[in-house]
Amino acid sequence: MKIFTWHIHGSYLFYLSQGNYEIYIPTSAEKAEGYYGRGETFPFGPNVIEIPHDEVKNREFDCILFQTNQNYLADQYEILSEEQRALPKIYLEHDPPRQHPTDTRHLINNPDITLVHVTHFNRLMWDCGDTPTMVIEHGVTDHGAIYSGELAKGIVVINNLPSRGRLLGFDVFKTVKEKIAVDLVGMGTGEWGLGEVLHPQLPAFQSKYRFFFNPIRYTSLGLAICEAMMMGIPVVGLATTELSAVIDNGVNGYIHTDVDYLIEKMQQLLHDPGMAAEIGARGRETAIARFNINRFATGWKQLFEKVSNPLRLIDTETKLMYHE
Repeated sequence: MKIFTWHIHGSYLFYLSQGNYEIYIPTSAEKAEGYYGRGETFPFGPNVIEIPHDEVKNREFDCILFQTNQNYLADQYEILSEEQRALPKIYLEHDPPRQHPTDTRHLINNPDITLVHVTHFNRLMWDCGDTPTMVIEHGVTDHGAIYSGELAKGIVVINNLPSRGRLLGFDVFKTVKEKIAVDLVGMGTGEWGLGEVLHPQLPAFQSKYRFFFNPIRYTSLGLAICEAMMMGIPVVGLATTELSAVIDNGVNGYIHTDVDYLIEKMQQLLHDPGMAAEIGARGRETAIARFNINRFATGWKQLFEKVSNPLRLIDTETKLMYHE
């Protein structure tokens, strides 16, 4: 199958590309959002194919995958032909609503478009009108139980945290950093962090840290959390959004809305490497069961087939895979 989309979130696109289909992405000299092409950060396979934006209209696709309002409101009219705009459509919503947590109507209100949420929390919070919705939970590749935890520090992995403020918990990070040894990595970390560590090098880099800390107040479930759990790194985070449905507090990680409680648990993890390894191992078990890359890629493949051939029968097993 031939899927056309835009390069919006590099790590998500990389995991999406693990499926048995071809993904076509546009490029432009200006490299505006969505038009970066493959880039040089992620080891994309040959099934991720670049197309100059002015040649897109000349290609054939089976499905159009939108990922932003810009894609839907403007980009499709600028680079897709009328015939291409009539193709089956999916809108992938990466985030929870920002304007109001419960009363925001989603841009897409169309029974002919499938709206895919990446977490059940997101699906719960958006008002999606008459649009059919479903959840395909994250899937990440398994690098093995590579956690060593030899470095008595925590690690935070967030791009541009200082400029993104309270939403992503910059104030929470600063509060924790006053009492706990914790490093910040990512683009735009400025004086507060170590800078960017490229995605392919990140597993080996962060596996040495004693724990992974997620200070984000309001977001989807970050792929960085799923990746850390898959490596066996114990996760500490705020008991908000989807993370509260992933971490069983004190069993496979630590979550709470009391930052002082989290600081106390971080101190315990720093002082007890054995406990940290045990918590991380149970987190890895959760990740293997919940964020399996094969389940993720197969779910997407079956959705692409379903929307492109509406008469195709979808059995019960498939519906369970979609989490419908």
